[in-house]
Amino acid sequence: MPFKSLDELRAACLDLPAGSDTAAKAVANRQDTLTKPQGSLGKLETIASWLARWQGRDMPRLDRVKVFVFAGNHGVTAQGVSAYPSEVTVQMVANFAGGGAAINQLARIAGAELDVIPLDLDHPSGDFTQVAAMDEKAFLAAVSAGYDAITKDLDLVCFGEMGIGNTTPAAAISAALFGGGAEKWTGRGTGVDDAGLKRKVVAIEAGLKRHAAALADPLGVAASLGGRELAAIFGATLAARHLGIPVLLDGFVCTAAAAPLAKLHPAGLAHTIAAHVSAESGHRGLLEALALPPLLDLGMRLGEGSGACLAVNIVRSALECHARMASFAEAGVSEK
Repeated sequence: MPFKSLDELRAACLDLPAGSDTAAKAVANRQDTLTKPQGSLGKLETIASWLARWQGRDMPRLDRVKVFVFAGNHGVTAQGVSAYPSEVTVQMVANFAGGGAAINQLARIAGAELDVIPLDLDHPSGDFTQVAAMDEKAFLAAVSAGYDAITKDLDLVCFGEMGIGNTTPAAAISAALFGGGAEKWTGRGTGVDDAGLKRKVVAIEAGLKRHAAALADPLGVAASLGGRELAAIFGATLAARHLGIPVLLDGFVCTAAAAPLAKLHPAGLAHTIAAHVSAESGHRGLLEALALPPLLDLGMRLGEGSGACLAVNIVRSALECHARMASFAEAGVSEK
């Protein structure tokens, strides 16, 4: 494992490379020469600069884009917080392998590879109303699994998840990191009824109370209230930063998983873009708390990395315009 202690992990979270101002400036300078009014491509221009900054290349590339879907099971489902049974996690992993899920279709159309990584699905995380979701060993193992999944030859990565019940730990992490109480962050997930929604709020409140002593530490929050797939996303987000790979974050669960890095380092998520805002009720507030404006708002709440994968098409469009448009001089077009 790359991290053998929480202290090692914390040190890695504090030692984050900055992006390349030189590469970002080179992109901005080229944008100003292209056959369009300056700034007229809006966010497409800033996306091209973002790619350059975090890849460290004057001319970014998207030769290898990969979607990682991390899967885990959750002991807190014993509290009746999900509309689906936990065995659906394993069944959906099989569906991913068979090419039958939404993410399979979205990855193909986006020109992205897909890697689904199940994390000890036969052993759910602890029910955080009773015990910590993960002890230090289990937490570090899950973080390390995510960290080790990322390789330097990738140009852009998308993170997603599969885990029945995982909007409950996502809401718990959000409440622990940003306050406001359980109800503020808790939504219906896969479609629980009013009674199920109340059970989720009660479970999160119980978890926050039980683990109050750990909540001052973002890593303690992630271990006590999270889950293996959330910890892996945290590790993968950290690895991408260390390796100079920009990240598209998916929905509520994915954003909550990465959020402790922003609490540990003020620029911890600067290499990420929020691909979309989920219909899950806590996501918009979480993005606002993290100052991450979403690219898309399509009412999606599937997970799987689906929103992030859709955004790959926007990022590809940004790069194509940047790389292939003619300058005023090349096209013989008069400038203002």
